[in-house]
Amino acid sequence: MGLAPDYLDENAQRELLALARTTLENHFHTGKVPEYKPENPGLSNHGGAFVSLHRGEELRGCIGLLASDGELYRTVQRCTLSAALEDTRFHPVTAQEILRLSIEISVLSPLERIQDFSVIEVGRHGLVVALGTMRGLLLPQVAAKYKWDRDTFLSQTCRKAGLPPEAWRSAKTTIHIFEAQVFSDHST
Repeated sequence: MGLAPDYLDENAQRELLALARTTLENHFHTGKVPEYKPENPGLSNHGGAFVSLHRGEELRGCIGLLASDGELYRTVQRCTLSAALEDTRFHPVTAQEILRLSIEISVLSPLERIQDFSVIEVGRHGLVVALGTMRGLLLPQVAAKYKWDRDTFLSQTCRKAGLPPEAWRSAKTTIHIFEAQVFSDHST
């Protein structure tokens, strides 16, 4: 399986994290997304990403795009603001919180549809489960954090989709896996 995303080196990771923070700060000070030209050419590649905002151990927002027709750095800017302001599970982030937030970015590989559940590696793969118009996604680090086994990971992804926990067993349900390169500006 050729899932692994194009891995960003440490300099590219730091640049992307700094851009995410600058984007947040700029939004609260000027109401605008900063213009940016990346130093690292890999940040201009197209691809999916998720941005998670944390205050200590508390999640404050998480939004992403599975795939993007825009450059990675623009996807991260967009997802950073969406995670801060539009994640309906949380109150919007305030300007006063920015300094206390840590930013985690997950750069995603392309999705790969699977039929054989045994290929799912907990901690390595993220999941997308879909049935009809219902769809749920969990990042690889979620299953690892909660020490789920494969069946629990599949069931929890179904729940995230608003489906019964055993919906993943249905032949009508589609399951995709992906990998993510995950990095953060703070260890939480």
